[in-house]
Amino acid sequence: MSIHVNKANFEQEVLHSEKPVLVDFWASWCGPCRMLAPTLDILAAEHPEITLAKVNVDEEQELAMQFQVMSIPTLILFKEGKPVATSIGFRPKDDIEAMLNA
Repeated sequence: MSIHVNKANFEQEVLHSEKPVLVDFWASWCGPCRMLAPTLDILAAEHPEITLAKVNVDEEQELAMQFQVMSIPTLILFKEGKPVATSIGFRPKDDIEAMLNA
């Protein structure tokens, strides 16, 4: 399961989360983003210890700029409120899983 985050709830849902949060910066028109979505859903189901958060960059340009998202999809893993790993572009499930376990 994933949660949708925006400027209003980003701090609470991501930065103050007790669990690690994988933030998916995406857009509805982005083909690689749509290809990645099912993989992220599978990972979220397999890793209940991690929260999957989605940020639509068209709606939340300020958040995208804050985290220097230049291309999508961009995944940023937050632990204890800090970004600890980033992945840009479509990646296979194993690569993302390795990022989660790092």
